Amino acid sequence: MASSVAREPVTVVLDPGHNGGNARRPDVINAPVPAGRGETKPCNTTGTATDRGYAEHAFNWDVAQRVGSLLEAQGVRVVYTRADDTGVGPCVNERAAIGNRAGAAAVVSIHADGATSAGARGFHVAYSAPPLNAAQGAPSVELAEAVRSGLLAGDFPLSNYLGSDGLAPRDDLAGLNLSERPAVLVECGNMRNAAEAATMSSVDGRARYATAIASGVVAFLREHAGF
Repeated sequence: MASSVAREPVTVVLDPGHNGGNARRPDVINAPVPAGRGETKPCNTTGTATDRGYAEHAFNWDVAQRVGSLLEAQGVRVVYTRADDTGVGPCVNERAAIGNRAGAAAVVSIHADGATSAGARGFHVAYSAPPLNAAQGAPSVELAEAVRSGLLAGDFPLSNYLGSDGLAPRDDLAGLNLSERPAVLVECGNMRNAAEAATMSSVDGRARYATAIASGVVAFLREHAGF
């Protein structure tokens, strides 16, 4: 009988942006924290919402849980940066630290945008640039490309107002600047766009987002993490 060697679990950190209790603690979320590149930023923000009041923090939390379940079903160890959608924070620097401590093969921060410009729609995937360490270089770009491919395969449109071809190099996002692991931030779409708001507000739409993101993460893990 052929013997098999147990594979070390691959860890992915999922960071659902914002939190449901942030609005009640402006003293906490407005406090400055390190943001990388010698800058500081507020600890966190409340996030945006659809015109009908569906909050970004709730969307982020729901999609992250769905992504995590899909990854866990394939044997991935999943760590979340927050335990629920009723708390406050954690601050953006601590979210990066969670990924660093976990030794994550990939860190994916899940968000939705609130652009008010007419016709703004579509997703983009941000990564830290110029890179501050090796993980922020090619590994993060390749993770961004893999997640972009997953979302395109899920029939989600590229952003027509931010980034280029669905990718957005950024130097101002603390969670990416402070990461020592391959890390990206996904803006799944624009909550102020009526069609995308309807998709994000539906269970089926959130399941579609989760399937697309998870497929991109798995493709990256298979290519770069021996998964």
